[in-house]
Amino acid sequence: MPSHIDIAVNLVGSALEKDLNNVIQRAATQGVSPLIVIGSSLQESRQAIACCQQYPHQLISTAGVHPHHASEWHDNSTHELTLLAQQPQVVAIGECGLDYNRDFSPRPMQRRAFANQLALAVELQMPVLMHERDAHEDFVDILKEYRPQLSGALLHCFTGNRASLERYIEMDLHLGITGWVCDERRGSELAQLVKDIPANRIMVETDSPYLLPRSMRPKPKSSKNEPQYLPYISQYIASLRGQNAAEFAAQVYTNTCKFFSLKENYEPI
Repeated sequence: MPSHIDIAVNLVGSALEKDLNNVIQRAATQGVSPLIVIGSSLQESRQAIACCQQYPHQLISTAGVHPHHASEWHDNSTHELTLLAQQPQVVAIGECGLDYNRDFSPRPMQRRAFANQLALAVELQMPVLMHERDAHEDFVDILKEYRPQLSGALLHCFTGNRASLERYIEMDLHLGITGWVCDERRGSELAQLVKDIPANRIMVETDSPYLLPRSMRPKPKSSKNEPQYLPYISQYIASLRGQNAAEFAAQVYTNTCKFFSLKENYEPI
């Protein structure tokens, strides 16, 4: 069975949290381990680290402030995030970035929080896991200042167009692909683009409990997405790319371990 690492799981503050143990075990049964738990705010990052401490061989985490929570960024946030990022369970800064689709936080505050987290990632020499929705130009303008000094930069849940794909590849970003690509309504353009992502720059993710793959048959009884479905997403992407599913999974696994500095037994290098 191929090994998989789910690079973006929203375990904290989501519908999965109350069934944490079973979610982890169902994923492991399908060869999906470890799971990278996303920190979307300082508080959620603390909770994500606590979850990882309960499951030290199955969970690792990010620590950061999502653009939805950018209005919570304050003068002491960089110091607080620095302390969180130095915990052994944390493998990246994020999820940070810009979201002009929802605008849950004012755009100037989003830009400030994003730039501050990129600067911290440079200072700590940690990779960064990023979010961008309907904010491509501002996202690029901010990121390009820090990209040369970043140890690694991953845009998770990429759903952009060809122009944005080409720009992100030019900036040497890693790109995370979700079950969005399995949605014939919204994901048709992405399905055409995934074959053009360089083999050493692609990763796969569920972004669970969101984005349950629409093309799954039989359709899961629950509408909640889970890490256990990552092999399906990986196989679907491999087919779109014209690759052998096992070889594609092995390449993605290598990409992920290298990006997050993980050994293949899931321990940090």
